[in-house]
Order: sequence, then C-alpha cells, then structure tokens
Amino acid sequence: MAETAIAAPAATAVDVTAVMAMLPHRYPMLLVDRVEDIVLGRSARGVKAVTINEPFFAGHFPGRPIMPGVLIVEALAQTAGVLAIRTLGDAGLGKLVYFMSIDSAKFRVPVEPGCLLDLHVDYVQNRGRVSKFAGRAMVAGKLVAEANFTAMIADPA
Repeated sequence: MAETAIAAPAATAVDVTAVMAMLPHRYPMLLVDRVEDIVLGRSARGVKAVTINEPFFAGHFPGRPIMPGVLIVEALAQTAGVLAIRTLGDAGLGKLVYFMSIDSAKFRVPVEPGCLLDLHVDYVQNRGRVSKFAGRAMVAGKLVAEANFTAMIADPA
C-alpha cells in the first residue's frame, strides 16, 4: 500500500509591486525583485538581479565591485519576510518583519554585477510571531552565501 503525500498549499509568485505592498523597503534597500515557488508555511525562492547601478558598488569596491555579504543576507531576509506575510494571509496585512538574529552566516563566492541572485529560504521553526529560517543564496546553481536567521512579525509602531 503506497503512502499518500500531503502537499503544502502553494501561493502564486509575487512581482516587485506585490513585494513592495508587503514590505516597507524601498530603493536602495529593496533587495528582492520577485518571489517565486512559494509554499506557504514552508519555503520560497526570491530573485535579485544584481546590476552595476546598485549604489553600494561605488564604494564596495572601486575597481572590483562586490555585493556586500550583509546585503545578501538582507535579501534572504526580505524573501523570508514575503513568505511569512503570505503565509499569514489577511492576518499579515500591514505587519512588519524584523530581524532578531543572524547565525552561521557564510560567504563562499563574491557576487558581482550581472549576477542573478537566487534566494532560497525555508522555515526551520514557526512559533507564532517568531520564526526561524534557513537561507541559501545561489548564482548559476552555485552556493554563494548561506545563513540561519530569526525574525519577528509585529505591528508597526
């Protein structure tokens, strides 16, 4: 007798306009162009097109532009924020998602202009207002950065 797998509910992908409706971030701090492959309560995949026009490249580093690792982690967190808000449904409208901690961050390969950053986030633990996530950033299928992080969902002050 074969086991029947129970699928998690899927949500439609969201474009940058929908991302901006869920997150308060705006240029130059909005670091996710779209979020795809959303499985509510489980995982999502964000996409960030890294261009030479990013303001941080002017100083990081002249002559050798590299996306700061902390901004890669921020992009992962923003992808997780969209996942968290979508998972909450109507209860997530108007909520903010705040970083609480970042653990085990590793930066393996520099991210340069022209890269398409593929941002994978998974729920590790979801306890109401506080959730833990595992994030992996990829470029062309190669792991460039990873981190575990905790976030809190709250009402705006």
